[in-house]
Amino acid sequence: MAAGCIAGGIEATCVWPMEFIKTQLQLHSKAAGGAPLPYNGMLSGLSYYVRTTGFFSLYRGLAPTLIGSIPKAGIRFGLNAIIKDSLRDAEGKLTPGKNFVAGLGAGVSEALVIVAPVETVKTKCIELNMPFVSGFKHILATEGIGGVYQGAAATALKQGSNQGLRFMWFNEYKRIVTDDGEKKLTPLMGLFGGMSAGCFSTIGNNPFDVVKTRMQGTRASKYANTLDCFKQILSKEGVGALYAGVVPRLGRVVPGQGIIFMSFETIVQNLEKFTIFQ
Repeated sequence: MAAGCIAGGIEATCVWPMEFIKTQLQLHSKAAGGAPLPYNGMLSGLSYYVRTTGFFSLYRGLAPTLIGSIPKAGIRFGLNAIIKDSLRDAEGKLTPGKNFVAGLGAGVSEALVIVAPVETVKTKCIELNMPFVSGFKHILATEGIGGVYQGAAATALKQGSNQGLRFMWFNEYKRIVTDDGEKKLTPLMGLFGGMSAGCFSTIGNNPFDVVKTRMQGTRASKYANTLDCFKQILSKEGVGALYAGVVPRLGRVVPGQGIIFMSFETIVQNLEKFTIFQ
């Protein structure tokens, strides 16, 4: 869990500008009446904000995410390890399906405990172009404490599937490249494994991420629930809208997961040298 906490903080800070642009693209509705954004992709979005509001505006919403990323990653990696241990067979092995279940359980847990409130505040801070403290006060004043937990179901759906796919891929990758633990996983191997896991999970669950973002935005009231949000997006905007922001999300997730898995595996190897962490 300690390794996960450290790795989570490193990863969140490194790739935040891509997450910022991804969120803006997903909040934008292509339905009739939606005002067009002044950019249409990650590079043009980054350039636009640097020119108009300055480089540090790209870090709007980072504070709540960074606050949440440290315990979130600790819960994710720690609980994933606990669930995996309970699912091992008599020989101590795990199937890809069991790895998915372990990741799913860890993802849903982190979603309900940390991710839902942090992501909601982050999304609204970005949409309202407010810093963390001002945005948090605005949410409490206009929506009450319930506004902080808006979109919890969609977040659990997104986060659970995300971590299930991610841990399933990475653990299979690790098993193959280390010959079932016979070889040591090098930092470079961890980097490539995390990047490939991030790519796989992003393509697999981007529709859930779009719905989660819409349900946490300031215009979420136009959707009755998570399922209604899916239906409205499909009927009014088409299937392509469910993959809005997939390119900047890949730009954020792929290097981010490479960093977090490499950091986690390296930190674990070093922490295990100390008796207290064995």
